[in-house]
Amino acid sequence: MEQTKPAPGLYIHVPFCVSKCGYCDFYSITDTGLVEAYLKALIKEIGSYREEFIGFDTVYLGGGTPSLLNAGRIGTILEEVHRTFRIAAGAEITIEANPADLGKDEMAVLRSLGVNRINIGVQSFDDKELAFLGRRHDCRSAAASLEAAHDAGFANIGLDLIYGLPGQAFNAWQTSLEKGLSFHPDHLSCYELDLKVGTPLGRKYEQGMLEPRTDESQHEFFMKTSGIIEDAGYIHYEISNFARGIEKASRHNRKYWDHTPYLGLGPSAHSFKGTRRWWNHESLPDYLRDLKEGRRPVAASEDLGTEDLAVEALFLGLRMKKGIDLDRYRSLYGIDLVKEKGPRLSEWVRAGLIEIDAHTIRPTRSGMAVADTLALL
Repeated sequence: MEQTKPAPGLYIHVPFCVSKCGYCDFYSITDTGLVEAYLKALIKEIGSYREEFIGFDTVYLGGGTPSLLNAGRIGTILEEVHRTFRIAAGAEITIEANPADLGKDEMAVLRSLGVNRINIGVQSFDDKELAFLGRRHDCRSAAASLEAAHDAGFANIGLDLIYGLPGQAFNAWQTSLEKGLSFHPDHLSCYELDLKVGTPLGRKYEQGMLEPRTDESQHEFFMKTSGIIEDAGYIHYEISNFARGIEKASRHNRKYWDHTPYLGLGPSAHSFKGTRRWWNHESLPDYLRDLKEGRRPVAASEDLGTEDLAVEALFLGLRMKKGIDLDRYRSLYGIDLVKEKGPRLSEWVRAGLIEIDAHTIRPTRSGMAVADTLALL
């Protein structure tokens, strides 16, 4: 696509899971009897944006569990996307997968459909931890899934892990992490367990059945984890994300972090363009109803002012290794950060939390560990 601005990204939310994990607060349901109705509605929603979005250079199938859909259904979705929009040559096309769903043959079919990046939700290489998290695979099937992805020819394989479980010792987490690294994934996401309100594990926490980790423990896990993975040859390019070379960083997710437009389709999906953000119903029945009645399934929207965008850009920029481009920030938001926040920035430089040169503010590893605090600049 010939354009001066970055191309938008396309996200498609597949809202089905065989079972709900104890920590997950993403929208999904276990009634797979509605898959065909969802596909029919999704195709209508795709068509409704034909004039508003011309093309994309990333497509991301997330969920939920997209790997629950058979190859025919995934093929139908991607065919409709290609029919409706311009998809750039060399576009990054990602699917999230549960290790229990896909073997080598299924992986090969996905490759033939144009999927060139796979993100496998392993979460742990400890069977007891997997049971605690409510995952439906074990370590053996996780390893088999990663090997199948390699054998199927995927050249961009992502692996998700979770750390900081209640009572988890660092050496137990390190064992799991090093097992993951032994598969040489191209991308690695390491998320600290968040006991979110409304989830099964969140309710256990509220009832006093789970003890949260201390701030000191959280900091130790983060700093040591970053060191181990960087020593293995990865770039720590965002708080929770590591890549074997910046070319393996998630092109799609980076759009969320730098205000590049993106279109989200499916129940609960969010979209952003210009200064407007909107999101779909977090309900498959409501989503189906609106599309059946000829309406986009938008639940609500908001218009962001320059100040709102500036605050978001600060928060997101300090989560990333590349940091904040001072000239671009000043041009977009009319704010000279060094001039207006000089004393605070100097304090953080002395504390080893950020680095500043003539054009950029970058968080150090220690700064990334407290990025939310830095964003209060």
